[in-house]
Amino acid sequence: MKSIALDDEPIALEVVKAHASKVPFLRLQAEFTDAFKAMEYLQHESVDLIFLDIKMPDISGIEFFQSLSRKPLLIFTTAYPEHAVTGYELDAVDYLLKPFSLARFMKGCNKALELHNLRNSPEEQNHLYVKTGYEQQRVLFEDILYLEATGNYVNFVLRDKTVLSRTTFQEAIQLLPADRFVRVHRSYVVALDHIEKAERHQVTLGRRTVPVSEAYRLNLMAVLNR
Repeated sequence: MKSIALDDEPIALEVVKAHASKVPFLRLQAEFTDAFKAMEYLQHESVDLIFLDIKMPDISGIEFFQSLSRKPLLIFTTAYPEHAVTGYELDAVDYLLKPFSLARFMKGCNKALELHNLRNSPEEQNHLYVKTGYEQQRVLFEDILYLEATGNYVNFVLRDKTVLSRTTFQEAIQLLPADRFVRVHRSYVVALDHIEKAERHQVTLGRRTVPVSEAYRLNLMAVLNR
């Protein structure tokens, strides 16, 4: 996997670089202490994974990632645990708290590799299996209108029915092909093919409407305009 690292602390970048050199499937292509130079790099180069600090001068790591039109897989590397919830709302693969060990770093990289391989499988998969009680129910991607997080469950809202699954929202999102679904709210992911109308605060999918939060609105518009 091709990757870059962004952190305003050079010592922190050296740690990521040293750890990355020991991960056989990872290639760290560049390191940046300046977020705007990293943005410029990503305008011309594609990467699979970014290691990203959160608290930086001028722009935070969260703001930086939200500004990207093409979003790679994301692993946060930070000294601040209080941003973990926001990190997972951005679908981060992992959240590494400094100082992190090589073993913890490799665990995050392995999670990223699994997701990378799933997204880039040579055989295009047209379905997923949803956990419902003790069973696994086959659901076609084309039948999914949207996903809704409800406590410890996720509603898979299909064209003709709703399937309730006891799984985390993050796990459910990682089963979806990134080019066919987009997150529009901390509790909602919608199917791009079923969006009939996109407004400032909601999207319409057939006879249903789903809220769009301010945190995800710009990314939704960027995806729709591609």
